[in-house]
Amino acid sequence: MNRTNSPTALSGLSATEAKALLEERKISSVELVDALFARIERYDGRINAFTERFEQRARTEAQRADEARARGDALGALHGLPVTVKESIEMEGSASTLGIPSRVGVRATQDAPIVAETRRAGGIVIGRTNVPQLLLSFESRNPVFGQCANPRKVTHSPGGSSGGEAAALAYGASMLGIGTDIGGSIRLPAHFSGCVGFKPTQDRWPNRGLVAGIPGQEAIRSQCGPMARSVDDIALFLGALDVERLSRADGRTPPLPFAPLESISLRGVRVGLLEHDGTLAPSRANIRAVRRAGDALERAGAEVVPFVLRLAPEAIRDYFSALSADGAATAREQLGDAPIDVTLQSMFLAARLPPAARSAVAKGLELAGQSLTAMVLRSVRERTVAEFWKLVASIRARRFAIERELDESGIDALLLPPFATAAVPHTFGAQFQQAASYTMLFNLLHWPAGVVPVTTVRADECDREATLDAVVRRAREVDRQSLGLPVGVQVATRGWKDELCLALLRAIEEDTRTDDGAPARVIDP
Repeated sequence: MNRTNSPTALSGLSATEAKALLEERKISSVELVDALFARIERYDGRINAFTERFEQRARTEAQRADEARARGDALGALHGLPVTVKESIEMEGSASTLGIPSRVGVRATQDAPIVAETRRAGGIVIGRTNVPQLLLSFESRNPVFGQCANPRKVTHSPGGSSGGEAAALAYGASMLGIGTDIGGSIRLPAHFSGCVGFKPTQDRWPNRGLVAGIPGQEAIRSQCGPMARSVDDIALFLGALDVERLSRADGRTPPLPFAPLESISLRGVRVGLLEHDGTLAPSRANIRAVRRAGDALERAGAEVVPFVLRLAPEAIRDYFSALSADGAATAREQLGDAPIDVTLQSMFLAARLPPAARSAVAKGLELAGQSLTAMVLRSVRERTVAEFWKLVASIRARRFAIERELDESGIDALLLPPFATAAVPHTFGAQFQQAASYTMLFNLLHWPAGVVPVTTVRADECDREATLDAVVRRAREVDRQSLGLPVGVQVATRGWKDELCLALLRAIEEDTRTDDGAPARVIDP
């Protein structure tokens, strides 16, 4: 076997590179699938990214893909490329447990449309990947499948809730992944694990067949989207699927084709550089990464200006309020007798507090300098129907007001951190939800947003100023354990400007990928 076709070399390819080699007949789909399963066999016992593997079916489909190619038959834009799928997305014959033991036997009778169309485009599903309990944490651990580790540093989380997808991409066990995102669940794992993640405009990809952690909660909606190791791979995946079929499968999805990124000019695009959203200050490494990305965009022809989003803190309060408007009753019902993960316990406790006690505790926290915890405590509570309707009206008004903010400054896109720190050590997600405010905002706005890796944490960035606030102290603990971890940046654009968002991400990727300290695309854990 030559060097190009060795399992190690094959597993390190991007999907775009693998597609080119397949079309040139320099590699086969069987070799590609075998290489990824070899990585899984070697490393997944340590990482625990996979909840289910389809080795026999994947190898059979790979053989058929190679035979079709030999005959000159095209199976689609993903012909013979391996794909992984998040455990919460329905696949025929598989259970989407969300980490709840009682759901182990609840098996889907058909593929979700996004999975069905991926197969129809020639993609080969090799496995399903790990998630947090109820999909409500930015760590990926649950009582059914256990804890997923970050291949970059196994003492840390790969992120959540699409953490298994990000981990598989990081150690070369996947080339294309399908995740879901309700508050950063695609983008945070990409940031934590050093890969690329993209949340399309709400409903740009169909969401039928996604199993929700809080079924019926639609004030803030989840969106499925692609994950990969390069922006070109994301564009490949988005352009590979038949938009007419996707629209017929889910009536909310418009039959809107994805334009080639080459058709998007960045000349004159005005980008607002947002270093701090007014919630939890980002780490020094995150600030450096955002500034470096801003330099890259200026070299690509964009205009980058400092920007402050005044309404962001209020929008984040709305976000927490919407997800907890039933007092966490639906989540508790979903769990049944299952043990509650440590990262979710504070949310359940806060939601149960009586109003008088909540007000007193929140006031006490504020007096003690714990404003970030007090903000969440005031937001996370049960609401009457009338209160909930007012909240939904507030979210709608806030969305329009934020768009006006951008209009007043002529801003076309935002460049900002994805999270307040690098990847967190296991269990550090408890009482640290405020750190994810940077991604939550764009679920509330329904905007497309993506993350691309830029750098790694340096020794002089492993600290921050101490304060009385417990959330800031937690951030300082995370920073002190972050040396060498990947750092991504986030780009967001207005709704239906997905291609512009991706073009901006690609310009950053191309300008930073050869930097000293840029994250490796694939690593050995």
